[in-house]
Amino acid sequence: MASLPKEPTEDPKKQSFWMPGNHVHTVHRTEQSYRACNDIVACFVERAKVEKQYAQQLSQWSSKWKSIVDSRPLYGSLMRAWQCFFTSTERLSELHSSISQSLITEEGDRVRTWQKETFPKKIFCGFRESHHNNTSFSRAQKPWTKKLMKLEKVRVAYHKSCQKEQTALDKEKQANEESEMSPEKKQRFTGAREKATEEKEKLREQYEKVLEDVTSYTPRYMEEMESIFEQSQEEERKRISFLKQAFLSIHRHLDVTNNESVKAVYNELHHTLMSISEQDDLKWWKNNRGPGMPTNWPKIEEWVPPVKKLDRKKREKRKDSRPVMIGGVRVRALYDYVGEEGDELSFKAGEVLLKVEEEDDQGWCRGVLSGGKEGFYPANYVEVVE
Repeated sequence: MASLPKEPTEDPKKQSFWMPGNHVHTVHRTEQSYRACNDIVACFVERAKVEKQYAQQLSQWSSKWKSIVDSRPLYGSLMRAWQCFFTSTERLSELHSSISQSLITEEGDRVRTWQKETFPKKIFCGFRESHHNNTSFSRAQKPWTKKLMKLEKVRVAYHKSCQKEQTALDKEKQANEESEMSPEKKQRFTGAREKATEEKEKLREQYEKVLEDVTSYTPRYMEEMESIFEQSQEEERKRISFLKQAFLSIHRHLDVTNNESVKAVYNELHHTLMSISEQDDLKWWKNNRGPGMPTNWPKIEEWVPPVKKLDRKKREKRKDSRPVMIGGVRVRALYDYVGEEGDELSFKAGEVLLKVEEEDDQGWCRGVLSGGKEGFYPANYVEVVE
């Protein structure tokens, strides 16, 4: 029943109903509905004043001109026709005065009484419905939140181990390229790399185990959250239904004429009121503030190695020191890459390309895509095709 807010500008998945704390939109809806009732009453009390002022103006106009017409030299049907304007105006004045009284004593009191009965308050805790919903949602989300925090902790640890392994690989590679380094020292780098890989695999197993626990708990979490949410939806459905009837009752007071031009205005208003649908409103709320919202369910996030920015000036200075590979070497992309400059290649993981120049000291190679485009790419994003 609360007004439909603008669509969020940021990623809606981050605002998903399922994420910890995001149930507050539904909890706050009760308070918003209560305030909406105050606004509705205030709105039509003001309209009642307008109707009363209009009735007074009509009566003043009729009294003024009726006394003038009585002194004019008109007679017969022409006089009766002119006087009929004032008679109809007095009746219209009475009608608008009645509308003013009805809007305040009937519709205003009706909404206030319903509001008092529908929104019972809890001492020091605001509305009873809000307190109940917030308590229920929080209780349902508590174990889920703990599991997500545990999952995030192990995810961070796993990604750090991936970074540590990559560093060890780089050091091992550099050591193997040093011809003057002793085999024992090289072996130490190899041992460090193997230890980093072993640690990474252990953490990945932990990551997968915790994710499995979160995934297995998800159906129970969804069931509990949806049960609480549907209770809130039912209360909101009753509110929408009541206020729809209140709006239609107010409309019956205001639709006072059969004049075709005025009837067209009221028919349009009536059509708008009749188009109120609790089902459509509830469906919108569900898709934008409830279970229908898109969300990023937890899953494994693969680690992607960082890329050093290519220093083109430095590369040009050492251009002659890089050997060109005759015929090239076929390599396969390990990760997706999108070139940031026009002379860089873009490819998808699994795509095969041709390496035509060895890796430089910045970690970049020159290659050719299957379509014939030539450019630079990060060397650690591909592997040689056996």
